[in-house]
Amino acid sequence: MSRLLKFTSQAAGAVAAAVLSLAATSSLATAAEVTLRLHQMLPAQASVPKNILGPWMARINEESDGRIEIQHYPSMQLGGKPPELIDQAIDGVADIVWTLPGYTPGRFPRTEVFELPFVMTDAEAVSRAYWQLAEETMMDQDFKNMKVLGLWVHGPGLIHSIEPVDSLDDLEGMKLRAPTRVTNEMFSSLGATPIGMPVPAVPEALSKGVIDATVVPWEVTGALKINELVSNHTSFGDESLYTATFILAMNRDRYEALPDDLKAVIDNNSGLNLSSFAGKQMQLDDAAPRDQAIANGGTLIELPPEEVARWKEASAPTIKKWIAEMDEKGMDGSKLYERAMQLIEENSSR
Repeated sequence: MSRLLKFTSQAAGAVAAAVLSLAATSSLATAAEVTLRLHQMLPAQASVPKNILGPWMARINEESDGRIEIQHYPSMQLGGKPPELIDQAIDGVADIVWTLPGYTPGRFPRTEVFELPFVMTDAEAVSRAYWQLAEETMMDQDFKNMKVLGLWVHGPGLIHSIEPVDSLDDLEGMKLRAPTRVTNEMFSSLGATPIGMPVPAVPEALSKGVIDATVVPWEVTGALKINELVSNHTSFGDESLYTATFILAMNRDRYEALPDDLKAVIDNNSGLNLSSFAGKQMQLDDAAPRDQAIANGGTLIELPPEEVARWKEASAPTIKKWIAEMDEKGMDGSKLYERAMQLIEENSSR
């Protein structure tokens, strides 16, 4: 009996050792070969990190069999300010960044065509058009110093204000935060006093009276608690006053250093399909914060068609001015604008 117990004990020990060895081997086999740091400005619970960047990082990890791990640094945890993100990707401070080209005014001029007044229709269609126009005109110009992974826009932009905005006249003298050079130009021409700042700064600016209103899509209002700071929300019916452009970009040297099979994983999860998905998701994520604003007793103001027509007429000079500026830079602004509108129309009818 004792010899049997001894044998059983030895066998159990051998099995345990084999299991541990197998686990160690498996662990080594799936250990990440490449660790990439993704840096962005919003808290992790915001819709873009949670519903776009998070699933994207998970797909990269899964399709690389765990060989690529992407570490997420939200809320500027690697340091710096949101306008510095694009240079962090170029300089290798971060491996991947998600940001707005408009945070560095004039640096990515062709992207601004999608931010012009009333160009935005549907975020998925415009995001597809954005990627396609970038392939035609931007990759070797505006974006030549980085590896572009995705380009998209948010859903319909609207005004969130302390005092109601029922008409164009209500903008006169209003201190209003806008996200980009083009939107600042537009609101200035509409009579507001635009104040540019990255979106994370909006809640404090509202609470301290630095601004009276802000323009952002619904999807970000929940994470930034904007619905708790203002109670008036002005939209434009089936139209969208504006949108902002985004970029998911990677350090080019970091990308080029990857083995070909891991480059393929990145490439297979980048481009038109990622841009289309991200734009669509951002617009889908408008619904919950909008419903919450209603539940909180917020006032939703939808301007009637005749009032929207006034805004369109008043903002048209912004488009003309942008085209002239592009012409002065040798970029043929009319051609860029017409091609963007053509691509949006084509993608809207898909």
